[in-house]
Amino acid sequence: MPARVSEHVVSTAGSADGSQMAHLIYLHGFASSPQSGKVSFLADRLAEHGLTLRCPDLNEPDFSTLTVSRMIDQVETEIWQLQSEPVVLFGSSLGAFVALHLAELASRGAGVPPDQLKQLILLAPALEFGTNRTRLGEQGLAHWKQTGWLEMAHYAYGDVRRVHYELIADASRYDSFSVTNTVPTLIVQGARDEVVDPDMVARFASSRPHVRLVMLDDGHQLGASLDRVWLESKPCLGLDSSA
Repeated sequence: MPARVSEHVVSTAGSADGSQMAHLIYLHGFASSPQSGKVSFLADRLAEHGLTLRCPDLNEPDFSTLTVSRMIDQVETEIWQLQSEPVVLFGSSLGAFVALHLAELASRGAGVPPDQLKQLILLAPALEFGTNRTRLGEQGLAHWKQTGWLEMAHYAYGDVRRVHYELIADASRYDSFSVTNTVPTLIVQGARDEVVDPDMVARFASSRPHVRLVMLDDGHQLGASLDRVWLESKPCLGLDSSA
């Protein structure tokens, strides 16, 4: 039976240095959910070690009014409830963008206690979510701004949903290449990613000694590489990589 994954689960795991237990929180991607394939896979692997994964539903309370700032606030609320206990953040695509900037706000004294965040594990991180204009094009973005809404397929809901322009306007205020936090970070990126530019991710990692980049022969979903994702993540969680 698959491990249970939901926003209500309290989770603990060994920290990377083995000195204290750390809570594990997974931030899913855009138009995804706590029931995504990567979440379920990682929850199952963690369950084999007696560990549980916490995954807030970042679509809530309403996908149409989604913003990066709202997601950061939502995750910060989860972390504050853990009463200063250490946290490891997983993030996939947009969720990785949120994790990175949550850590940055913490490092500037504008969020959760900075020493509470022990590790980031970022999967195909959409580091340019607020600045990349190539997917919709200038005309598509202009139409979104003019009408205020974008109709799009929501993969988790299985239908078409709309999202307001404030999503991109708010995201543009977050510049990933300006972050200065030094939270130990693992990035797993697909070299054939059709959504996130692998070269951009490599540039980000190359100038940051606290970031370890693992580039794999895979696409954005990393669907063929989940075992490798798990293998690379285990040492970050204080788990024996050979077990």
